[in-house]
Amino acid sequence: QVRVVESGGGLVQAKGSLRLSCAASGRTLSTYAMGWFRQAPGKEREFVASITWTYGSTYYADSVKGRFTISKDNAKNTVYMQMNSLKPEDTAVYYCAAGGRPGRITTGTDFDSWGQGTQVTVSS
Repeated sequence: QVRVVESGGGLVQAKGSLRLSCAASGRTLSTYAMGWFRQAPGKEREFVASITWTYGSTYYADSVKGRFTISKDNAKNTVYMQMNSLKPEDTAVYYCAAGGRPGRITTGTDFDSWGQGTQVTVSS
């Protein structure tokens, strides 16, 4: 079992930046990838970005390409997501997840372990 804990959310003005962190612990050596998802009020959870532990391959939702960057620090078992040029529509609870398998790291059902989430609020 892998445990993940998110941090770094908060309130920011539009066009501002935030960096989210996700610390993983437990059986991380068996984890293929880490992902970020978000859920806005009244909406379904959606994929944001993911990264594979070994090769650092990254994947992004079209809505965040060019603005968000996912990265990792294997030594710290930590994944980051730098969010720039934030928009009010980015407001959501952001969740980190561990799991995935080759070719399957962009949907929620691909991941096994989830954090509690961190709130990101972007004011206009």
